[in-house]
Amino acid sequence: MSLNTPYIPPRAASLLPAAALALLLPAAPAPAHDAAIASPQDAAVRASFDILAASATAEGGIVTFRMTLAGTAGDDVPAPAGGLPGAPVHAYVWPLSLDPAAVGFEPASGILALAATSHPDFDDTPLFDEDGDGKADNDGARWHSHWVVLVPDDACGPGALSVRDIPEGTAPRLPPTWPGLPLFIDSPGYSPLLDAATVTVRVPLAGAGGTGFDGVTAALRVHANLHAPLLCVTDVFDVASGDLSLPGRID
Repeated sequence: MSLNTPYIPPRAASLLPAAALALLLPAAPAPAHDAAIASPQDAAVRASFDILAASATAEGGIVTFRMTLAGTAGDDVPAPAGGLPGAPVHAYVWPLSLDPAAVGFEPASGILALAATSHPDFDDTPLFDEDGDGKADNDGARWHSHWVVLVPDDACGPGALSVRDIPEGTAPRLPPTWPGLPLFIDSPGYSPLLDAATVTVRVPLAGAGGTGFDGVTAALRVHANLHAPLLCVTDVFDVASGDLSLPGRID
């Protein structure tokens, strides 16, 4: 991306380098935590991205990811850029300590995260017609879900993260619903429910008990020249834990 000086709020900038390193190292045993991570309201954060609580609970092989905001969930979608180059993305994200192989990616390839996203300039869910108009390639603005693999990438800014690229000529392991973009991204079709101040995504995820999680609201942007890294995290609006330490545990 053409992001020589990406904006990362000071609070987030101080967290990302250590957090990215910590997520790539083996997780140490952690004490038990409440199912939800509580986060104080912050008047400096846009209400629809200001996290009050993030949770992830498992029952019968289904994990319910939930995020409660200070404002209306999904109220702010990015303004179109006019095409894929430079396209903005808004996201509600649950980073996990689970290996990416658990959902079909190359093992030990980075930080697995579930994301609910909106991006009006492109559609990356080619198997699904989210708005029911008979076209599967025009739904990017509607909130939809992805699995992504994040990696530290200084090309996005000091200590920042990107969605892992797939270099030309390589063939990493990918989920069967990979949408064809040269990224570690999956479009599994789990529909987010945005209801008042809450975002909820329910996904089949066996064996997730004890997995660490956190909650993040963020903006990403496609590289203006469609050049590696293709998709950078450019803004971190809020982090539920305050330090990206993944203190939650899926029970």
